[in-house]
Amino acid sequence: MFLFLSKLLPLLIYPLGLACVLLVVALICLKRRPRWAAGAIALALALLLVSSNNWVSTAVIRSLEWRYQDTVNLPEAEAIVVLGGAIKPQFPPRPWIDVAEEGDRVLHGARLYLEGKAPLLVFSGGRITWGQGQSRSEAEDMAELAAALGVPASAIAIEPESLNTFENAAFTQVLLGDRNIERILLVTSAMHMPRSLAIFRKQGFEVIPAPTDFHVARDPADPTLTTWQGRTLSLVPQTENLHYFTRALKEYIGIGIYWAKGWL
Repeated sequence: MFLFLSKLLPLLIYPLGLACVLLVVALICLKRRPRWAAGAIALALALLLVSSNNWVSTAVIRSLEWRYQDTVNLPEAEAIVVLGGAIKPQFPPRPWIDVAEEGDRVLHGARLYLEGKAPLLVFSGGRITWGQGQSRSEAEDMAELAAALGVPASAIAIEPESLNTFENAAFTQVLLGDRNIERILLVTSAMHMPRSLAIFRKQGFEVIPAPTDFHVARDPADPTLTTWQGRTLSLVPQTENLHYFTRALKEYIGIGIYWAKGWL
């Protein structure tokens, strides 16, 4: 039930969900309390305008992503741990597993292994099916992709049961504890790294952050920074900005919930 509620309830306070709630309130109040209705509509509009603004979205995302910026000079470790959330299963008409936007996680983890950063590559992640039948775990899918990239099967370990970040850390601790491994390179999306790092450290790991999948980068050719046309367009609401703002908000909510539960 916690897993279900942790997915459902935040939807009602994310910008799009909250705006829909406000519009429903406006419809209910429209006849008897028109001022309330107008206020709810104005608040919904303001919420969508702010959260879909490029400058606002970028600032919120950067506050998470840029905490760990040394992505090149990474030291060696005993294992590389890659968190799930990057692969879509091989369901028809997909010819093979699909790499999602966060697929940089698997690519980065495999690259670190091939560079000799650690002798073991661990993939952590189950797959939520909501009772709609069994599907291969995401850890197994990630391992298949890593093997296609040249990582030998003997250097791959999987943790296929976890369904959230806390379980990623707890179940991986059991897996690596049997091998007396404590020092790890942790690979996940840059936006997800602050929460993940705190949880893995809480489990007793010596963690070196190895973030990837950066949405905000220092791009000197970014038109939103160099031209008036780009700066003007950045003021226009865009669904992409809303999407990434929501992802960042999800992380902050997750940090709060996990802190309250004593997981970080």
